[in-house]
Amino acid sequence: MKITRTALPGVLLLTPRRFGDSRGWFSETWNRHTLEAAGLHLPEFVQDNHSFSGARHTLRGLHYQRPPHAQAKLVRCSRGAILDVAVDVRRDSPQFGQSVAVELSAGNGAQLFVPVGFLHGFLTLTEDCEVQYKCSDRYAPECDGAVRWDSAGVDWGLPPGAVPVLSEKDAGAPPLAAFDSPFRLAE
Repeated sequence: MKITRTALPGVLLLTPRRFGDSRGWFSETWNRHTLEAAGLHLPEFVQDNHSFSGARHTLRGLHYQRPPHAQAKLVRCSRGAILDVAVDVRRDSPQFGQSVAVELSAGNGAQLFVPVGFLHGFLTLTEDCEVQYKCSDRYAPECDGAVRWDSAGVDWGLPPGAVPVLSEKDAGAPPLAAFDSPFRLAE
């Protein structure tokens, strides 16, 4: 597994090896032992999610789940391609409000680890995208929240004048400037 540190401490790009032959390829996308042998101690994942977005430029996010059910996520795109984004919202972080954006695709097999204390979202770059992600805590609707996608300075790479496909929740989310973050750097 190739492990790449991003500009934001704790946000990691994990790219599993692929083994190919005439039938196609095989890849081990998660192996705690392999990661620990490389010095990474990621949280225990307790829930797997799988989403499908039919339209190109569907934007999901920027989402978070506050304590006591805050979630770290390990995200991958198993069909199509997405721009996956993490935004640091830990109150006392020197990187507060900064973001990392990486392309995840079925072709590159890369995965983004998004720790607790970061907003997460993605924009579909192709039609018919499937995204799968592991979560370190269960979904808790009472802890669920969102920050408006266009308020955190993220360069989504949308063409001029393009408007993403948004859910009602995401379209009505408050801006980052109004977000009272429940996250701290030490968490």
